[in-house]
Amino acid sequence: MQGKLYLVPTPVGNLKDITLRALELLGSCDIILAEDTRNTGILLKHYEIDKPLQSYHAHNEHDKYKDVIHQLEAGKTMCLVTDAGTPGISDPGFLIVRECNKAGISIECLPGATAFVPALVKSGLPCDKFVFEGFLPVKKGRRTRLDFLKNETRTMILYESPYKLLTTLEDLGETMGSERLVSVSREISKLFEETINGTLAEVLTHFKHKAPKGEFVIILEGKNDE
Repeated sequence: MQGKLYLVPTPVGNLKDITLRALELLGSCDIILAEDTRNTGILLKHYEIDKPLQSYHAHNEHDKYKDVIHQLEAGKTMCLVTDAGTPGISDPGFLIVRECNKAGISIECLPGATAFVPALVKSGLPCDKFVFEGFLPVKKGRRTRLDFLKNETRTMILYESPYKLLTTLEDLGETMGSERLVSVSREISKLFEETINGTLAEVLTHFKHKAPKGEFVIILEGKNDE
């Protein structure tokens, strides 16, 4: 009898932001696949869960997925978690899901935490239609992607690290105009959660005077066709 793969969202900040069902599955599965076993270990210790951990991340997934498929075919029940949020959203997950589908292995994705939803909803920008871009290319293809996005009319969602935030805000301003509205949130659900709203020029100025810290979600206004 085949096993089953569960995609289990984990908190993006506050450890209480996890569902009862997620905790139940983590406590009952055979193996937990973790993006970083150390980070996942902290979560499991907090909830007194003791289960075997296997490393599964962006640098080993192409070598690891066949072994995961073999274990699932042998009847193991496995939970895939990332450091924070829902697997597959700018995190490992897509490859193993694709291969499980090919192999006819049952997959279930639990609803749960992801950073961009609260950032989008509280941005004040339209959230009835939006496009998720994740991280922009660092070098190759970056300018092409920015030029493509400047004509996007839906609200845009991007992720960014504190080290590249200023560069990204500058590039967005140069491509789309410094008066384009933006909402930048950091440390979603953590102690120092913060959201800065304004034009690209205003928000860039803010972070030039206050060094970026934490992980960022950028919610960018779409092009106005009127």
